Amino acid sequence: MKYYTLPSLVLILVQLWLCAPGMQKKSIKSTDQSSTAVRRVKRGWIWEPLFVTEEQITNMPLYVGQLKSDLDKHDNSLQYILTGEGAGSIFNIDKNSGKIYVKQKLDREEKPFYILRAQAINRNTHLPVEPESEFIIKVRDINDHEPQFLDGPYVATVPEMSPEGTSVIQVTATDGDDPSYGNSARLLYTLIEGQPYFSVEPKTGIIRMASQMDRETKDQYLVIIQVKDMVGQAGAFSATATVTINLSDVNDNAPKFQQRLYYMSVSEEAPVGTTVGRVMAEDSDIGENAAMNYFIEGDSTDVFDIITDNETQEGIILLKKTVDYETKRRYSVQAKAVNRYIDEQFLEEGPFEDTTIVKINVQDADEPPVFTLENYVMEIAEGAVSGSLVGVITARDPDSDDSPVRYSIVSGMHLKRLFSINEHNGTIITTKPLDREIAAWHNVTVTATETRNPEKISEVNVYIQVLNVNDHEPEFPKYYETFVCENTFSGQLIQNISAVDKDDSVEGHHFFFSLAQEATNNSYFTVKDNQDNTAGIFTAKNGFSRQEQLFFYLPILILDNGTPPLTSTNTLTITVCDCDTEVNTFFCRYGTFLYSLGLSTEALVAVLACILILLVFILAVVAIRRQRQKSPFLEKIEEFRENIVRYDDEGGGEEDTETFDISALRTHTVIRMHKPRKNITTEIHSLYRQSLQVGPDSAVFRQFISEKLEEANTDPSAPPYDSLQTYAFEGTGSLAGSLSSLGSNTSDMDQNYEYLSDWGPQFKQLASMYASHRNGRD
Repeated sequence: MKYYTLPSLVLILVQLWLCAPGMQKKSIKSTDQSSTAVRRVKRGWIWEPLFVTEEQITNMPLYVGQLKSDLDKHDNSLQYILTGEGAGSIFNIDKNSGKIYVKQKLDREEKPFYILRAQAINRNTHLPVEPESEFIIKVRDINDHEPQFLDGPYVATVPEMSPEGTSVIQVTATDGDDPSYGNSARLLYTLIEGQPYFSVEPKTGIIRMASQMDRETKDQYLVIIQVKDMVGQAGAFSATATVTINLSDVNDNAPKFQQRLYYMSVSEEAPVGTTVGRVMAEDSDIGENAAMNYFIEGDSTDVFDIITDNETQEGIILLKKTVDYETKRRYSVQAKAVNRYIDEQFLEEGPFEDTTIVKINVQDADEPPVFTLENYVMEIAEGAVSGSLVGVITARDPDSDDSPVRYSIVSGMHLKRLFSINEHNGTIITTKPLDREIAAWHNVTVTATETRNPEKISEVNVYIQVLNVNDHEPEFPKYYETFVCENTFSGQLIQNISAVDKDDSVEGHHFFFSLAQEATNNSYFTVKDNQDNTAGIFTAKNGFSRQEQLFFYLPILILDNGTPPLTSTNTLTITVCDCDTEVNTFFCRYGTFLYSLGLSTEALVAVLACILILLVFILAVVAIRRQRQKSPFLEKIEEFRENIVRYDDEGGGEEDTETFDISALRTHTVIRMHKPRKNITTEIHSLYRQSLQVGPDSAVFRQFISEKLEEANTDPSAPPYDSLQTYAFEGTGSLAGSLSSLGSNTSDMDQNYEYLSDWGPQFKQLASMYASHRNGRD
């Protein structure tokens, strides 16, 4: 079967319009025009609507219909011609009568109609009698196709307990036959399997719920739908499709505990957070509809707690508070399970919760001793004599055997040196007097151990406060640097003072200031108590003189408000300063220092200037001495090296490698004694002549080398002689020529060094040196 597009449908509509009763006889008019006149001729085609049934099989061509012109006189003067789709191959026309025949089987699903053109001509003149006109041959449908479910098999999901008539899914079948002709493509749906739970609408194929169903009873149904064409009449084709319908879960079931009574136990030694046991409520629903939360109800909520295991949906009972076998041996706990998500449409099905009873027995255990308090706070006055009572610690064995308890202090050694405890009755005493100013609190850890089972140990913190005793006198908080001007006037404030006390006061410190008894007749200064723990020092006369008295020592009596009150005498040093009325501390401090030395400011400046000049002189002397002590040895070495490099002299050959190391001659750390420099020019020539006779291995040659080496080591002004040695003796291992003149039998007067100028620029300086030497001798 084939489907055609909109143009084909339009052509079918056109053909239907042409086949209407008013068009069964058609007159087609044409107008012949000429250059001179217009003549109207009435002509027309006459034919019936043309149809051919598909799938017809015959040995002879089948008659389809006849074309006829109203000008046909039946005298065989007209000839009919057929062109267009299938002309000649599918359709033939009788040229004389205009009858059309089909020669082969047609398929409407392949092509529903054919568009052809007909023309009538004069048989003799072959001129057209009728103009070419277009017509359609329609292929009439028969029921030759079965309906089909193209989207099957189908799967659908519907919530359980859905009301009757709820739409589940729509199944749709297609038929390749012509829906506009006959009943071949008119389909009818029926339910083959699925009653009484589902129904199907015959025309639309919509499957609906026929009754409420419970997923917990059955969660999947298989439905078979049959479709027939020809509205289910006899001879109709049919097809079936399977529809799998799954019921989705809704929260329509409440949780139910598996047991109405649970028994559990927990040891009295179990710590907080211990798992006591698990309970579980079952819920027939699945997913989040089966999720639930557990709760503890009743009087045990402070001892036990319950949480939900989200993976297993179990309730885990936990120990919220430690239990005591001797106090309570059994607990009755009511646990409740409640659905976490509740569907409002099933509220009348509720309540969605359930409860159970959990009996929990407390197991007896050998417990460590228990102190009467969680921690102890004690007090003792500072300075209490050794052995004074601090307090008593009490612990007991909670078990039924009531084992005796032994006490001990487990803190650091310094606490053991301060306190001790009676191991039998828990009495804590001091072992030495305590000082609050050193430590106001002491944290002591005391243990209680069962004598019958030493592994059972308990600890408790004991906080000991050392109470204050007024045993420290008040004093100045700092050293006061007090100055008074020579030109001051009476009643001028020169210093504010305060006091501190190491002791602690419950009501707060309060100090009283006054002049000491020995200074009550002092006519120079007075003390005024400000009643706020401060006091002011005022002058009692006009003017002071440094020449008469530079320092005044004023004793001040300070009284505290402790019990008993303590007093102390603190001395305030007052310095007379060379100023009018305003004191400059820096100027006064250093002015007083100079005055105490008997120096004025001008004298001090002069002394500092002399010291600076003396330092400059000493630095100059040291620099000059260092300059004089600088040895010229390095400069001579550099000059000598430069000469050797510029001579481009060749070494003495392989035998020179056996000479001594020149680095030893350059050691600066050797202390050398200065010796007068000898004239070695004559010795060199003499040595050369001897070397020609005795050779380098002679004792005379070795003695000469040793002497010159010693002279170089002890004379800082002598150049390294090993450099001169290359001129005194040239090695015999070198194949190159020598520039040395020491081996010549002639004297310098007999030598001609003009050839050196021809050796190039590298020997230019050497040639000039020998030329100047020769000119000097001349």
